[in-house]
Amino acid sequence: MPSSPATDRPGSAAAAPPPAGGAEEPIMLELVDENGVTTGTAEKLSAHLAPGRLHRAFSVFLFDEDGRLLLQRRALGKYHSPGVWSNTCCGHPYPGEQPFVAAARRTAEELGVAPALMREAGTVRYNHPDPASGLVEQEFNHLYVGLVSGPLHPDPAEIDDTAFAGPADLAKLRAEGIFSAWFGSVLDAALPTVREVTGGRAGW
Repeated sequence: MPSSPATDRPGSAAAAPPPAGGAEEPIMLELVDENGVTTGTAEKLSAHLAPGRLHRAFSVFLFDEDGRLLLQRRALGKYHSPGVWSNTCCGHPYPGEQPFVAAARRTAEELGVAPALMREAGTVRYNHPDPASGLVEQEFNHLYVGLVSGPLHPDPAEIDDTAFAGPADLAKLRAEGIFSAWFGSVLDAALPTVREVTGGRAGW
């Protein structure tokens, strides 16, 4: 399957990053319907307040040459799901930004590394309350799987720790630690493409 930008969403508007002004400017998300069609925008925190508003998101899974998944532990200062383990990178496109572009951008911003051979792995829709914060993830999530090599340079404002894990390592981590509420849903949905990308390495 070739690497390519997402094509399963309507429209081709250019990305609309937040205007200059730093943290004072609200971060806007793209609201969608159950088919992933854009219906409007909402401020990031308001979209996550119970019962949540369905919005576009992305999740990235990157693997090393041995087929191990790069995990990140979210920084303790994050307002949503702080200090828990999750997949390589996840987030929200700016309104009008292609999910593939957003996924590559945020991976570079958070981890200081560019993904290689990143490809689409479908979409998954879920509703996951976060018991710790009371926030709700109502997401139409675009999934991407790729490879990573070279040194990582995690942004400490976003990431507290990183780890590479094969299936057995991951099972142990999930038994011992707390993972994001959405992790199981996105991993299960991405597994067919994970197996293609890793070529059987590590036993996914």
